Amino acid sequence: MLVIGSHVSFNKEQLLGSIKEALSYNANTFMFYTGAPQNTLRNKIDSNLTSQAIKLMQENGFDINNVICHAPYIVNPATSDVSKQEFAVNFLINELKRCEELKVKKIVLHPGSAVNISRSEGLSNISDRLNEILNEDINVTILLETMAGKGNEMGITTQELKEIIDKVKVKSRIGVCLDTCHLNDAGYDMSKFDEYLDEFDNLIGIDKIGCIHINDSKNNIASHKDRHEVIGVGTIGFDNIVNIIYNKRLDGIPKILETPYIGEDENDKNRIYPPYKFEIEMIKNKVFNKNILNDIRSYYK
Repeated sequence: MLVIGSHVSFNKEQLLGSIKEALSYNANTFMFYTGAPQNTLRNKIDSNLTSQAIKLMQENGFDINNVICHAPYIVNPATSDVSKQEFAVNFLINELKRCEELKVKKIVLHPGSAVNISRSEGLSNISDRLNEILNEDINVTILLETMAGKGNEMGITTQELKEIIDKVKVKSRIGVCLDTCHLNDAGYDMSKFDEYLDEFDNLIGIDKIGCIHINDSKNNIASHKDRHEVIGVGTIGFDNIVNIIYNKRLDGIPKILETPYIGEDENDKNRIYPPYKFEIEMIKNKVFNKNILNDIRSYYK
């Protein structure tokens, strides 16, 4: 079964607004932040809006188990700074509780950056923080995201993710979120994705993949830059991405688009129009639309 959606907003209507946006893209799942991804300011969850959202999802065939939350970028479990460690733990514990209020079962987390410490120390710090956060009583799984390798980012190889997960005590509450752009930029060849899955299955286990971020890349393989591109417009290519999405070993796993909004023309760098409706249509048809950028601009103007 194809489970496909995109990043959507979590606005004044909270989860209800998120499902409405997802429906406008003809998606059957979605991912959201419970506040701005650049900060940790959070508003109280409105249970009435949550109930309305759950009802609307049920009416439209959405499975709440496929809906994904994403933790903000600035939380850094890899840090050696004690005050920042405490902040990360306390914030993430609260964010897991917010997910429970929203009935959401999975949250994606960037493993963090090892600043002024070794990668080995950074990996240990991540495991230690996760062990402070995770327990059997909270029914939410943290999915560690595969990273591109910018700066001191952790989790850029399958081996690094394995080292983190091996030290996590509550294995039922930890998993992985693959990101195709990040994998490409980290040095994995997306045209040989089954080879990557073989390695992943051997080291961690495919059953630990809880979500896949589907993004093309603006950069060549092993660039370590992390710049997403509209599906089929980047260096990974439409055929490779479709092959990943429809890989039988990943059937039923939520696929989430995080591709960039596009401007009014090719010289406009402003984020204006979402590409998701058109990308999802291409993915369902398995046919690349060479006019996708112009079609998006025409549709939203």
